[in-house]
Amino acid sequence: MTNEELLQIIEQAVTDKVTELDLSHRGLTTLPPEIVQLTNLQSLDFSYNQLSSLPPEIGN
Repeated sequence: MTNEELLQIIEQAVTDKVTELDLSHRGLTTLPPEIVQLTNLQSLDFSYNQLSSLPPEIGN
């Protein structure tokens, strides 16, 4: 998945005010800082990716 595709998914999720987002099995190596815009999230699945760290903003 390209960064542009991921940003589009995040943008749509923000617009739709989703509470659950499944980003598993997407080949992600990083999460963009924009992930913190998902303020309605109650569940975020990013399992089975290649993440070595999370953006510091995600703790907020």
